[in-house]
Amino acid sequence: MHVPKNSPMRSPGSICHRDMGLVGESAALKAALDQARIVAPTDSTVLILGETGTGKELVARSIHAMSGRAARPFVKVNCAAMPVDLLESELFGHERGAFTGAIAQRPGRFEVAHGGTLFLDEIGDMPLAAQPKLLRVLQEGEFERLGSSRTQHVDVRLIAATHRDLTAMARRNEFRSDLYYRLNVFPLVLPPLRERRDDIVPLAWHFIELFSRRLGKEISSVPEQSLLSLIAHDWPGNIRELQNVIERAVILSQDGICPDLRGRICTDSIADTTALQSLRHDERDAILQTLRETNWVVGGDRGAAVRLGIKRTTLIARMKKFGIACERHPRAAASAFWTSRAGVPGAGIAHLTLPAESIRRRDDLPAPVV
Repeated sequence: MHVPKNSPMRSPGSICHRDMGLVGESAALKAALDQARIVAPTDSTVLILGETGTGKELVARSIHAMSGRAARPFVKVNCAAMPVDLLESELFGHERGAFTGAIAQRPGRFEVAHGGTLFLDEIGDMPLAAQPKLLRVLQEGEFERLGSSRTQHVDVRLIAATHRDLTAMARRNEFRSDLYYRLNVFPLVLPPLRERRDDIVPLAWHFIELFSRRLGKEISSVPEQSLLSLIAHDWPGNIRELQNVIERAVILSQDGICPDLRGRICTDSIADTTALQSLRHDERDAILQTLRETNWVVGGDRGAAVRLGIKRTTLIARMKKFGIACERHPRAAASAFWTSRAGVPGAGIAHLTLPAESIRRRDDLPAPVV
């Protein structure tokens, strides 16, 4: 059996929160969007919480559009996409000659967003070393560019978003508790799609119409079993996953009929991806815990690398990959790197490059590797 476009089974598709660009009529969605409308006219900081693919950026843009800052810039920064040194330059800017490659003065994203809204996506992935300076901007509205002693003052409304549990991260000292409390002025939780099953069919038809126009196709009906399978699926990738499934189906559609969607839901690959993300998170936790137990000594017989059973260079690479910065000396550890003195007596000796004041004892240095 096929469900035509004008079927009652798709009637909820007309329910669209047009001021926010969102489709759905579930109570969970309505409650979240009502909260967004209440906070939008204020200048209060908003912390949007929700799983990946739930529409956090879309809600952030909508809050900006409904605020008194709508005519001013909306600037987005993905905190998970850059290491700590680049993130600091991106947020606060730099002067010419501040570091190698800084050939010109460059304003940061805070300056660009002056008078408007700065959206910090994936704030839970921001390295610890970058968090104190962000906290100062939120508290005082001021900062200095890299390489400058001149204080800059900004007027910015901050919206942050994350899929992580910041409360648990703060308890584990993986996220600054003072920054968390500063961000958590108005928490806004977006429900996952599995808690909005009433919205799945309207969303499916919305994406069918969207991709039909984009691809120059006309879809007149969808198999009923396909829609039922969409409702039954748990959607770990949420709306983004549903959107991709519908796009593939529209591409493969023929004679105005959408193909059976049951074969387009890649549950195996999704499960594998979810498991991989969980594995990576567990690996980060294991590395962080071991570094704390070894008092942040990386190399040597008593170092974290030996305990983890991996090479020192491998551990350094994974620390950089996961954005792990030393909690004793965050600025030093953020730029720490290993060098090998090849071609000289004692070749193969590895050194951890840190400022002299950050090395408390000589035996903090890793033992030579021969």
